[in-house]
Amino acid sequence: AWRVHENSIAYCLLIFVWPPPGHSFSLELDTTGQLPAGHSRTRVVLECMCSREQLLGDILCSLHHPDEKLSRDQSSSLLRTLCTGSYLDVEKTAGWVQQLVRSAWLLLPQSHHCQLTVLRSSRTCRFRLTTTSKLNICTEMIFAVQQ
Repeated sequence: AWRVHENSIAYCLLIFVWPPPGHSFSLELDTTGQLPAGHSRTRVVLECMCSREQLLGDILCSLHHPDEKLSRDQSSSLLRTLCTGSYLDVEKTAGWVQQLVRSAWLLLPQSHHCQLTVLRSSRTCRFRLTTTSKLNICTEMIFAVQQ
């Protein structure tokens, strides 16, 4: 979605988060077996990847290898960054994306002509770009997983 005001443009983006290879997401249901009306917790579930490991050799099976081997695995490191226990942590994910955008912004040529401001938000990522002509471009990223 997007909207335009006098001196500002606002964008709202829905970003789907996909699990790394060897993992899946499972939305936690309420006691009646339904999705809760509000925010539901997303459990990260390990999947057996032994057949892929044997065929392609591009990934270690998370279920059947010791932790010391998995510590070198990039997806395992990412999960430690984005999860609390066995659950995807929305606040950690938002903070990680905010830091990633902040770092990437400095490498873009536009960073010399626009100021990037990270706006406080714990469950989404919100940014404001201010141009030299004082035009404000606000972007909000909302994270979701597919059911």
